[in-house]
Amino acid sequence: MKDGQEVRRVPTAVIAGVCGLALVAGGGIAWWTANRSPTSTDTNSAAPTTAPALSPSPAQSPAVIIPVPLPTPVPGPLDRTAAQQVPQVQTPAQQTRPQIQTPQVLAPQAIAPKSPQPKPLPENAGQTVQVYWVKDANGKFEGVPTKVAIAQADKPEATLQAAFNSLLAGPKNGTVSSEIPKGTKLRSLSVKNDGVYVDLSSEFTSGGGSTSMTSRLGQVIYTATSLKPNTKVWISVEGKPLELLGGEGLEVAQPSTRQIFDKNFPLR
Repeated sequence: MKDGQEVRRVPTAVIAGVCGLALVAGGGIAWWTANRSPTSTDTNSAAPTTAPALSPSPAQSPAVIIPVPLPTPVPGPLDRTAAQQVPQVQTPAQQTRPQIQTPQVLAPQAIAPKSPQPKPLPENAGQTVQVYWVKDANGKFEGVPTKVAIAQADKPEATLQAAFNSLLAGPKNGTVSSEIPKGTKLRSLSVKNDGVYVDLSSEFTSGGGSTSMTSRLGQVIYTATSLKPNTKVWISVEGKPLELLGGEGLEVAQPSTRQIFDKNFPLR
């Protein structure tokens, strides 16, 4: 009896071991099948979406269902349009990232030049200078200073040139006269550190007697020193220093001053 019982026990143990191995093998196959990535053959095949359970024994192993992912559909034209219209959601990293704006480089524009603003004119746009005429006083000539309005001048040369132009043009007042011959021209006038240089045309020496020569010489000297009475005057005719004036040979000092003239040829 014992031998018979031992014979029956051996097949039972073997069967139990085989069933255990089957369960282990079935579980491994199920795990491997569930974790493997689907291939193009699996997605395009017409196989059923579910696979039958693998079991070594219908009585002892439950059915294992292996999910098979559905094939990813290829987006058509309408799907692409819809995908383009779906708003993109920014990640927190994209939302917090500062946006760097590229500075715009503007093309240089021609800048129009500004027109110069006119300077306000002074209240007295002109000035006056003394010009010396003469008048007959009982057979003798008397010097008569007269203020003449001229244009505003910044330099003494311009002021004296305007004074001589008025002198050579002749008086406008009939109560005074000029002994400088008509047609006399101012060739040049310059103001230097040592005095005033006056150059007249040859008409200055023409005609008249000694009294006329004395009067015209006084007119030139006094008008040339109207800005500074103590200034020295150098007188030339046609570029040559004037030493003798008139036929009687009136001697002219070089340089001349008001004091020298009043001493040699006093006018009333």
